[in-house]
Amino acid sequence: MFEEFNNILDEDIYITVSKNIKRYRIKRNMTQKELADKCLFSHEYIRQIESKKGKKNFSLGTVKIIANALDIPITSLFEIVL
Repeated sequence: MFEEFNNILDEDIYITVSKNIKRYRIKRNMTQKELADKCLFSHEYIRQIESKKGKKNFSLGTVKIIANALDIPITSLFEIVL
């Protein structure tokens, strides 16, 4: 049961970060390709991170690189926006 709870919690964190990446990217009038180029990631990888479908699988290091590219504190990507 504890493992099941952790899986749900992890998925929620990934979804929150994913939504915030997209929100801040759009706020800065950046395309996925522009963000990818700035991070030295592929456009496909950014698309996958922001996608509502599919399993999220990205590291804290990746989140830090994206936060730097968006010129925001990394903590901003973990905020729950209602």
